[in-house]
Amino acid sequence: MKVTLLRNATLIVEYAGKKFLIDPFLADKEAYPPFPDSLRQDRRNPLVSLPTSLDNIIHVDAVIVTHLHVDHFDDKAKEVLPKDIPLFVQNEEDAKEVRNAGFQNVKILSEGSRFEDIQIIKTKGEHGRGDILQFTGNVCGVVFKHADEKTCYVAGDTVWYDAVREAIEAHKPEIIVVNGGDNQFLQGGSLVMGKDDIDAVHRAAPNSKIISVHMEAVNHWTLSREELKSYLAEKGLSSAVLVPDDGESYTL
Repeated sequence: MKVTLLRNATLIVEYAGKKFLIDPFLADKEAYPPFPDSLRQDRRNPLVSLPTSLDNIIHVDAVIVTHLHVDHFDDKAKEVLPKDIPLFVQNEEDAKEVRNAGFQNVKILSEGSRFEDIQIIKTKGEHGRGDILQFTGNVCGVVFKHADEKTCYVAGDTVWYDAVREAIEAHKPEIIVVNGGDNQFLQGGSLVMGKDDIDAVHRAAPNSKIISVHMEAVNHWTLSREELKSYLAEKGLSSAVLVPDDGESYTL
């Protein structure tokens, strides 16, 4: 398998001969206003440009959208992706919205989902803790399984909590992709994983390779790549947890 970080949570996962685009956030740099009530109100989103052309991104076999926040499925993605592409979403509510955007081949993820001979298993997520969950809404992750590949768990926009541990125990992924920018509003705490969450993932899966994405691409990030790398070095985890730059790929 090959995992490429494009920007934010936008990934290309090449798996068992198929190419999946995950959480396409495809607008030009600074196309959207900042997320409100958070840091860097003088910075428009996305903070950085895509590392490659749209033409190199959209020619894939299928798309997976873990939820419909703008930094995971934006207007540019709706505009440029082929309307007949297989597109997986977390529930019927999201499917209705995606169909309304013109997509004709929308599929709802479940624990039994497949794309040809690849299992694509929906996992649970919590986009924060406590009261903030009333505003962040439902999210999901996915596990990829195939007899000829390592199992890969893309956790999505979630903090560390029991369901993440349960997914690791159930599926025993050798590769785990976490959204690790510790993004926050001014109140309400972490919306995705921070340093301690990533450490908890490692402790739950000490033999897995972890990849931390969703970093430094939207205005409300609080954990930088540099800070995470320093933390990992102090913990002796630099070889266990990879922190890619935008455009960087790993063959695993």
